Order: sequence, then structure tokens, then C-alpha cells
Amino acid sequence: MSEVEVSRSEKKKKKLHRSKDQTTIGSDPNPTQNDSTDFMIKPQNFTPPADTSQWPILLKNYDRLNVRTGHYTPIPAGYSPLKRPLTEYLRYGVLNLDKPANPSSHEVVAWIKRLLRVEKTGHSGTLDPKVTGNLIVCLDRATRLVKSQQGAGKEYICVARLHNKVPDVAKVAKALETLTGAVFQRPPLISAVKRQLRIRTIYESKLLEYDPDRHLVVFWISCEAGTYVRTMCMHLGLILGVGGHMQELRRVRSGIMGENDNMVTMHDVMDAQWVYDNYRDESYLRRVVMPLEVLLTSYKRLVVKDSAVNAICYGAKLMIPGLLRFENDIEVGEGNCANDYERGSNCIGHCRDDYCGDGNL
Repeated sequence: MSEVEVSRSEKKKKKLHRSKDQTTIGSDPNPTQNDSTDFMIKPQNFTPPADTSQWPILLKNYDRLNVRTGHYTPIPAGYSPLKRPLTEYLRYGVLNLDKPANPSSHEVVAWIKRLLRVEKTGHSGTLDPKVTGNLIVCLDRATRLVKSQQGAGKEYICVARLHNKVPDVAKVAKALETLTGAVFQRPPLISAVKRQLRIRTIYESKLLEYDPDRHLVVFWISCEAGTYVRTMCMHLGLILGVGGHMQELRRVRSGIMGENDNMVTMHDVMDAQWVYDNYRDESYLRRVVMPLEVLLTSYKRLVVKDSAVNAICYGAKLMIPGLLRFENDIEVGEGNCANDYERGSNCIGHCRDDYCGDGNL
């Protein structure tokens, strides 16, 4: 056999050997599993629901809203609440402030206006100078929500001092229970409103502690806006027959915001602005100031199309074709929140009539 034929046969053997190696490397060690598994993507009659329980602010539980349609034309304008530039973020911001004792509410709000360098500030309801606790402060454009927060319910923890010893704790608890429901009140001599008799509702009260030796009563109440707790302490002393006055008061909730909802102090506000001025770090300031949408989470939601926002802003009625999603049990005369979350547009409205033939809400 010639040398040429020998070299050709060796080349053929090498090719066959390589092809065998490639097939063994690429082959599955368990061929039966591949044969039995079906990798075909099957068609589905439904879209798997997204878990929106952890989504922020007004998008929370978005999947539970009733869907009218999913079709709309996105308009590239505006910002989502948590992604606004800092100047816009402050213009539409609110603070859950822990008001210190001694300065009045108006003084505190004026200080914040000067610290954050904003044009306007407003608060959710006046606290007396000696009273501490929850005070919602709205900045610039968010001041439009002040009225809705001022009329919301309030919760307080109060320390009252009785003028004589009452040995029976049950008697104190019963006297406190009688001061629930609609009560007559006349504001104290030193007050911010006209001294005329008025009716205020105390929804609930709870005796937390009683010290008969020092004549101190600690109680919690949930009441209507405009209730004077000083007057209530005086009435408590009159019912017990020993007299009494308010020793100390702290507001623990105003409307939707409570002590545990990102409450900040005046020092926090001052430090956050200082960090931004010196290091250009926005994180502290964004943690202290919240977007105004946090105050709207208790309202029934209506999600409107991008194309309908401009017409609604100029006073048009909300028509059915401009609606994307809505919540259940929207009643006539009830306050609702219409929002377009992607553009950061929100408004509070009242349902004036049921669905009409011309498509109005």
C-alpha cells in the first residue's frame, strides 16, 4: 500500500473519532428524561395576576381594582411620586412632624418654611403651645390638602390631674365612659376660636392608668376635629365631684398619619437640609419629606387615562370613557381620589350622582 493511501485512511479514522467524541459530549446522560418532558409553551386563557401588595402608595393592591379597560395612550409627561426631581418633590411634599412643646403651631410651620425655602406651608390642625405630637405640615402645592386633613378625626393621650382623691378606679373609668358620644363644649378662656357653645363627638375613650395618691388619670381618646381636651378634663372632674384640669397632652394621630408613620422632629428637618446644602445628598431630605399621595391612601381610587387628565384639570366632568380602573362601593357624596400614577396627577372629588345615561360619574 502506498504512503498516500495510508495517510488518507488515518485522516478518515481521526474524523470518525472526533465525531464520536462530539456526540458523547453533546448527548444527555439521561435520555429517557428528555423524551418524556414536554417543552411546548401551551396557550392560556388568562394572564397570571401580579402581586401588588408591596407596591408603593396609591398603587398598593392595584390588581384588586375593577378593570373597565386596559387600553390608553401613554403621554410622556410628569413623574411618578417617588421619582420626582428634588425641587418638584418638595413642592408636592408633606411632613409628619413631632411638634415640640412651647412654640405654637404657626411658629413651627413658619420655621419649616424658612428651613426648606418653600413658598407656602400649612398644617393639619392647630395644637396649643404646650401640646406635643403629630402635626401634618404640607408644603407648596400640597397645601391644597390641608382642609381635608383638618376635618379628619384626631387621637390623643392625656394626663389629667384631679383636685382630690378618688379611691375607686372603677368610678373614674365609668365617669370617663360617660364622656363619649356627642358632648357640649365651650372653648376655654385662652383659645384660638370664638367662645360659643358647640357639640363635638368623642368616638372612643380608654383609661390607661390611674394613680390615686397623686390624683393623676392617664387616658386615650379618639375624637372629632375641634374637640378641646382641656374642657373634657374639667368635665371629668365635675362628674367625679372633685374638680380637675389637664396636666399634659400629646396627639398620637391626625387623620391617616400616626406616631409610627415616619414621624420626624424639627432637628431632622434642619439636619436633612444641612446635609443637602453641604454634600448634595438628597437621601435624608427624601426620607424626611413624603410625597402628598400618602395622605390620599384612605380614599376610594379612580384611575383615569393620561388623555383625560388635562380636561379634568380644566373642570370637565369625569366621563366613563376616561376611566381605566375603579374601586368597589363608591357612594354618592363620598370623597374619592382620581389619580394617574405615572404622571403624578391626583385630585379629590365627590361622586354627585350614580351612573347616568350620558356617561357621567
